[in-house]
Amino acid sequence: MSALFSPLTLRSVTLPNRIVVSPMCQYSADDGAPNAWHLIHLGTLALSGAGMLCLEGTAVEPDGRITPGDLGLWDDRTEAAFKPLLAAVRDYSKIPVVIQLAHAGRKGSSRVPWEGGQQIALSEGGWQTDAPSALAHRDGESAPSGLDSAGLARLRAAFAAAAARAARLGVDGIEIHGAHGYLLHEFLSPISNRRTDEYGGSLANRLRFPLEVFDAVRAAFPADKPVGIKLSATDWVDGGWDLEQTVEFSRELKKRGADWVTASSGGISPLQDIPAAPGYQVPFAESLKKAVGVTTIAVGLITEARQAEAIVAGGKADLVALGRAMLYDPRWPWHAAAELGATVAAPPPYWRAPPHERKALFENTTYGAR
Repeated sequence: MSALFSPLTLRSVTLPNRIVVSPMCQYSADDGAPNAWHLIHLGTLALSGAGMLCLEGTAVEPDGRITPGDLGLWDDRTEAAFKPLLAAVRDYSKIPVVIQLAHAGRKGSSRVPWEGGQQIALSEGGWQTDAPSALAHRDGESAPSGLDSAGLARLRAAFAAAAARAARLGVDGIEIHGAHGYLLHEFLSPISNRRTDEYGGSLANRLRFPLEVFDAVRAAFPADKPVGIKLSATDWVDGGWDLEQTVEFSRELKKRGADWVTASSGGISPLQDIPAAPGYQVPFAESLKKAVGVTTIAVGLITEARQAEAIVAGGKADLVALGRAMLYDPRWPWHAAAELGATVAAPPPYWRAPPHERKALFENTTYGAR
């Protein structure tokens, strides 16, 4: 039996296999609201046969967006816009759907990647960003505002309110974005956090606000549904956040009921030196799994079926998340199942798709609400 295609239960949610569709920013929202693009994009991925679909980073307040095109879940309008999208997915797919809640911190107010990704000046329609300390991400950018106690309270409340909205929408879980140089990662890393109060300095102090946010989200979301977190396991910069600190943070998260940790890396500084190669971040997930005993998701240049199978079968991670590979091949789980001799769910109109030698590829089960 394939380990990659074995089920996994997270609280009340059972995943049919260990393949996760990564949250992939599309930078295509209408003032935070999903639109027809998201219906096409997510509808395709919902029919992929993956075990879980994670919606892209969704800002908890307007100023928490990376770009003007980011998704958001901060008011009744944005909440309402998710309803037809999720209803369409539910009509035709049983895939568990998770939403990633995020705040860009000092990396906000940026142009979309295909327009260069540079910071947008206030005079050109940008917005003032917030961060733990008034330090710009890169030379030449405007500095963020250092958050005061009122700002911290506002953001804790924003994360909790977004979690409550996600609960009303009926999503199956939440992933908190604590990686890639965005707000929560900025509190964790000594590169971006130069505070001298109880939220800066020592490791315990730098963990404090991200843990408060986790607690707020966990309290606002149904207890029988899972909440996980995505972390950068290292900054890839000397003197920055590293794996040892990630282990300690993960221990604290596990105590608070975190259902998984997605182990990514980087994003805090343009000085990072990342030795990218196939599976280069898998050792981070493996280390956290062994040291903490927390459920882990491995990410980073995982592209081949047998590569993913070896990660799960070898106990290096509990799940694998694919982003670019899934965009390139939205039927990646079908092809992986065919290669590994497993079966996968698919909608009845597609049951004639497999080649003759793999005609038993699809599970003969009711698919979705229709």
